[in-house]
Amino acid sequence: MLEKFPLQVKLVFKNYPLRQHAFAKKAAVAAFAARRQGKFWEYHDLLFENGESLSDQKFRDIARELGLDLERFEKDINDLKIVARINQDIRLGAHMGVRGTPTVFINGNVSRARTLEALEAAVRNELQRTRKGPVVSDGGKG
Repeated sequence: MLEKFPLQVKLVFKNYPLRQHAFAKKAAVAAFAARRQGKFWEYHDLLFENGESLSDQKFRDIARELGLDLERFEKDINDLKIVARINQDIRLGAHMGVRGTPTVFINGNVSRARTLEALEAAVRNELQRTRKGPVVSDGGKG
């Protein structure tokens, strides 16, 4: 979406760790710690690849695999500012009606789009509705 609509679409990522996942909140904190070293998305992706085997040790292993400064990572995963930020995201999500993940909002409204094609159509419709276009087809090129 960001490539197709670089001037009209902004991605905002918020953490919403689900309570039923024992390590979800710790994973969110660890990913935020990785963000401080410029590796959020890489860390995020490896968390999802290793979702069944998450543990405190796995968080450190992923940090090592990504070449993070481990001393700084350890300090950051214990930083109460990061925990407060995650808690703030959780409160915001609950306030906005988030029930699960992923949840996508388009201009403050929950999108029910579950495929990339449906999401693109929803974005195009919203751009047309708000006249932030023109929305021009790229001829199916991706």
